Amino acid sequence: MAGGSFAPTGEVKHYAGKVTGFVVITCIVAAFGGLIFGYDIGVSGGVTSMDAFLKQFFPQVYAKQLQAHENQYCKFDSELLTMFTSSLYVAGLLASFFASSMTRLYGRLPSMLFGGVTFLIGSAVNGAAKDVTMLIVGRVLLGVGVGFANQSVPVYLSEMAPAKIRGALNMCFQLAITIGIFAANLVNYGTSKINGDYGWRISLALAAVPAIIMLAGAVFLPETPNSLIERGQVEKAKAIIQKIRGTSEVEEELQDIIDASEASKQVAHPWANILQKKYRPQLVMAIAIPMFQQFTGINIIMFYAPVLFKTLGFGDEASLMSAVISGLVNVLATFVSIGTVDKFGRRALFLEGGVQMFISQLLVGVVIGKTFGTSGTGTITKGSANFVLFLICAYVAAFAWSWGPLGWLVPSEIFPLEVRSAGQCINVAVNLLFTFVIAQVFLSMLCHLKFGLFFFFAGWVLLMTIFIFFFLPETKNVPIEEMELIWRKHWFWGKIIPQEDDRAQSKPKPAQS
Repeated sequence: MAGGSFAPTGEVKHYAGKVTGFVVITCIVAAFGGLIFGYDIGVSGGVTSMDAFLKQFFPQVYAKQLQAHENQYCKFDSELLTMFTSSLYVAGLLASFFASSMTRLYGRLPSMLFGGVTFLIGSAVNGAAKDVTMLIVGRVLLGVGVGFANQSVPVYLSEMAPAKIRGALNMCFQLAITIGIFAANLVNYGTSKINGDYGWRISLALAAVPAIIMLAGAVFLPETPNSLIERGQVEKAKAIIQKIRGTSEVEEELQDIIDASEASKQVAHPWANILQKKYRPQLVMAIAIPMFQQFTGINIIMFYAPVLFKTLGFGDEASLMSAVISGLVNVLATFVSIGTVDKFGRRALFLEGGVQMFISQLLVGVVIGKTFGTSGTGTITKGSANFVLFLICAYVAAFAWSWGPLGWLVPSEIFPLEVRSAGQCINVAVNLLFTFVIAQVFLSMLCHLKFGLFFFFAGWVLLMTIFIFFFLPETKNVPIEEMELIWRKHWFWGKIIPQEDDRAQSKPKPAQS
């Protein structure tokens, strides 16, 4: 594998050093980049359920909502309204390709800084919006910020963290996303009580706060050793490794990173090379995992929780409070993942979470189907509404300790250095592409598929759980520069990877810098 050599026993190596307070603090600060993504996910659904916002920008939706006694499923169906939410993700998708080049050529931190600045500008534009066009422009700027942050932060975390706790530290990114969602839900609940149009303006403008936090953190963070070595700063990289590992004996890890850098410099076109057969397992995972993550249906909850709860018969205030409850569950369940991912592994969490989400979605579909049927008429009882809220919380909890954080962790840790930026770019682009698709079509799908929408997503959850069971090897405790061995040992991928590409025999031996 590029960037690593195999131990004489054929097992992956474990580098010297310990878990230092410096590396933990550094990774936690970097993970704050997830706040901007999370806050945006949480805030958009809240403001689109506020009457003052709908009256000013989407009066037809507001009028339809008042006449929705005949069909609960369709009262928020509007392509323009969903474009407000989903435009961010198109911009993020396109920005991620530029972010890949910046991350590779200039380092992980410049991408984080640029993302924070554009997100800050976007929050100001949205808070001051006078018409739908201004709203969309603000969302596009927010999307550029999200694209750059989602490209750089997971890679930064995977490269800085020691293998034994890489999962936990990388999941701090997902934790920051969940905290951002929860904070947005709380803000929406508070601002919904403000008369006039100031409530939704405050909600949108407060996106500046996570952007400022991300910018402040990026200014003081050190660059990753991998990025420094890529740009010829070997001695500085060595000093950073010694500091984050808490030992002066870092020659083995340093040399492996140097080897990876030498190999990566021989790859003039990472976008072409990533299509080679030796990278096929990683490429498949970088496409399948983020696609499946969105087809869990999580964003119908995170984007549109207040809208969904309002559709199910919750009042205005009750719908926002229900979103706060599910957001809190999301945060707390992520701590479960942080505490267990490096102990029980990625596969166990993926599989358990898949089963729990599948059951929860099936039951939600059954309850809603029995209540509203296919006509969309009827009134949900308080007991049934509370049961639906419980099931949604069970579903959110399962996602928060499985597909949520693992959807970012696994793709960020499996690529060798020479194609890592391109691989992470694909991961982010696929994630944002399908985030856009789900956000854009959800309200229309709810109108047409009705309660069958939950069965639709349950079917995808079943499929992706089977995929993980058969095709994803365990990556816990494997150094990021030693990851190739697990693919060579896998029952399926071992047959795909060309055997002659054995880095233990063929990798270059550059002079020690």
